[in-house]
Amino acid sequence: MAAGGVGQAIARRVWTPDRLSIGLTLPLMPSGQATVDVVEQRRLARLADDAGFRALWIRDVPLNSRDYPDPVGHLDPWSWLGALAVETSRAALISGAIVLTLRHPLHIAKAAASVATLSEGRFILGLGSGDRPPEFAAFGENVAERRRLFADHWQVVAKALGSPQRVVPDRHEAGSPEFQLRPQPPAPVPLLAVGSGGQSVNWIARHAIGWMTYHREPAQQLDRYRMWRAAVEQSVPGEFRGFGEAMRLDLDPDPGAPATPIDLGYRAGRDALVEVFDALREMGVHHVALNLRLEERPAEAIIEELAAHVLPHFHRP
Repeated sequence: MAAGGVGQAIARRVWTPDRLSIGLTLPLMPSGQATVDVVEQRRLARLADDAGFRALWIRDVPLNSRDYPDPVGHLDPWSWLGALAVETSRAALISGAIVLTLRHPLHIAKAAASVATLSEGRFILGLGSGDRPPEFAAFGENVAERRRLFADHWQVVAKALGSPQRVVPDRHEAGSPEFQLRPQPPAPVPLLAVGSGGQSVNWIARHAIGWMTYHREPAQQLDRYRMWRAAVEQSVPGEFRGFGEAMRLDLDPDPGAPATPIDLGYRAGRDALVEVFDALREMGVHHVALNLRLEERPAEAIIEELAAHVLPHFHRP
């Protein structure tokens, strides 16, 4: 099923040709901290929304283990997205990403429709395949089936959330009832590929509004973007598909500090950060989701500095 409704208002605010938008990944916590202070995170989400960040990203981490480097006890993404739907009013809410292979696709579609309704159409459904083999075993799934599960489940979700909605039983027998997915969202929910899910870039271009990847050094990311553009032009000629990256940011308190590479991102002062974002925009990146490092400075101070000195360069009213 081809990606439809790409012109929806919320998708346009995040993914726009020749422009760059900036979002934040929640929760905003210092590395090593495991317990989420939900009251504080709700406050920071409201602050980021008011400050003009175009998107708030929520991760899906079903289980924790000693073998996984992230110790955070992440909230269930659907509960968290539901809370954010009523805490915020402008930013897109994006799942980055629901583990499509470990959840029933109709449950995903139902939850996505509910969040889209609660948020009045501000939800973008980011979907990933999961990357931790032991987690597949815990859910009774075979990690070797990840690629097939991702593609099969995507089709079910897309049909259930599409226009017209189609909920087709796996085993359709004569006399079987027809199903509808309710509530019906204000507009079709955009589907975004986060990572490749084991699929080709041509498959992603045909099925998703865009492709979200990890940060890479500029030359490598440019090669990836060119591969993406070629796939879009070959698979859906004349249509727009977004390209974005998740970037770790350690914002230096010195505005003039140069940009220095760190793992999956940069340490930089705000002036150099604007230059980094300008280069990404020239490259063809449409959205950056920031994962803030908070070892030196509180989240509130970083949000306020970015809102005052960085966002105005890229976000138009």
